[in-house]
Amino acid sequence: MQEVHDFLKKCGTYYLATVEGDQPRVRPFGTAHIFDGKLYIQTGRSKNVSKQIGINPKVEICAYDGNTWIRVEATLVDDNRREAKVSMLEAYPSLKNMYSADDNNTQTLYLKNATATFYTYSSAPRVIKF
Repeated sequence: MQEVHDFLKKCGTYYLATVEGDQPRVRPFGTAHIFDGKLYIQTGRSKNVSKQIGINPKVEICAYDGNTWIRVEATLVDDNRREAKVSMLEAYPSLKNMYSADDNNTQTLYLKNATATFYTYSSAPRVIKF
């Protein structure tokens, strides 16, 4: 899990895919944070992505660093604890302009049953499960 976290942080931006009915939806994300032994991401409950995850929590993440790319299949689990929100906002202080640990909008989610596959053009894929 730490390697996946570090790779996502190194990339800066990764892409999160959800499903809305029969239509895939993909958008850039930038949060990756380990808290309480789990890998978390963050969004706002008012966003369409939150609504899509609420209906179907299965997602896929994709990121590329110029040499290696990763695909992470996972189920997102909503963690509404204040401690999770505080930890995320401390890790990403720039989010404090838009989110608060005490608002009803900040949503922290952790990856469950994740399968991360690292790919390069020159070697076989490598899989990490967490």
